[in-house]
Amino acid sequence: MAILKTIQSKFFQAEIPYKPMGKYVHFLTIRITESYPLFQTDAELNKARVRAGVKDKTTISRLSMFKRKQSTPERLVGRELLRNYGLMTAEECEYNVNFAMDNPDCIIYGFAIGDSGSEKSKVVVDTAFSITAFDESHETFTLNAPYENGTMASKGENGSKPGEVTSRINQQDHIRPQVFFPSIVTLKDPTEASFLYVFNNILRTRHYGAQTTRTGRVRNELIGVVFADGEITSNLRWTQAIYDQMKANNTLNSTLNPPQPLDEDDVISAAKNAIEALMADEFIVHTDFIGDAFTSLINEVKTLTGSEKGIQTILQKADAEAKDYAKKHISKKKTAAKAGKE
Repeated sequence: MAILKTIQSKFFQAEIPYKPMGKYVHFLTIRITESYPLFQTDAELNKARVRAGVKDKTTISRLSMFKRKQSTPERLVGRELLRNYGLMTAEECEYNVNFAMDNPDCIIYGFAIGDSGSEKSKVVVDTAFSITAFDESHETFTLNAPYENGTMASKGENGSKPGEVTSRINQQDHIRPQVFFPSIVTLKDPTEASFLYVFNNILRTRHYGAQTTRTGRVRNELIGVVFADGEITSNLRWTQAIYDQMKANNTLNSTLNPPQPLDEDDVISAAKNAIEALMADEFIVHTDFIGDAFTSLINEVKTLTGSEKGIQTILQKADAEAKDYAKKHISKKKTAAKAGKE
């Protein structure tokens, strides 16, 4: 029985297929920083030197949000829900330690356990890039580690000299609030339950970046979904098209000193216009839910995921599909691998 009323069943697979069947759904997401997150490697913020726009050939540096920094927090949110509603335990399935291989997280997002088995992720996420340039999108903070008395001056702790000022001072680049990262999350061969499972994970995830920090607040603003028989444009090209659109509308604010954050309404409007123009140039079969066409869908999804009954229905159906898939395909692999060792 279908859960959704706003989407036709023809866009979904009846069950999770073993081999790719050529159905895709693309979640059009604008990731908006709401604090000072860190997307970094080797203590430096990730960035890339790229062209500013599709039309604007100026080369600029942009902040980069690598793919794993997007997909990992989202799948961890899904795992929390599965445990919360009793569909998975921490003992039977621990992320990157011991995968149970038969729950929605393992089947949809994939796993690899050496000779024991593997499953390729059906969720595809690529590196996202900031609309604004690197210099406008980050700032450097001086960090300190005070003593328990709340000051930087010692009172003799651990044999230190009373009154001595600690040298525990460091500098760290942080991404500013209201920096926008357009990102397309693709789910291959979606069933209705896996579509809703991934949709819910994107909506619920609030923190990205370095997990050791107390910052990292990010909001995901979905502007549409595209059902297609192939992949669509890249994150970079969509970002560049948004840049061109905002430059043409004089809404970039990049000439102000100090630079002001982009207006969210301007970004959302430019993002919709840019993706519609890019989709018009595609040579694949696609059905777009963008703008007004998307409103009824996201309202229905939020109603479902906002009630305990609704979220349980989604999780239980996704879990049943995952276990059915594991029974048909993964248990055979495990048996074959075990027989090979013997």
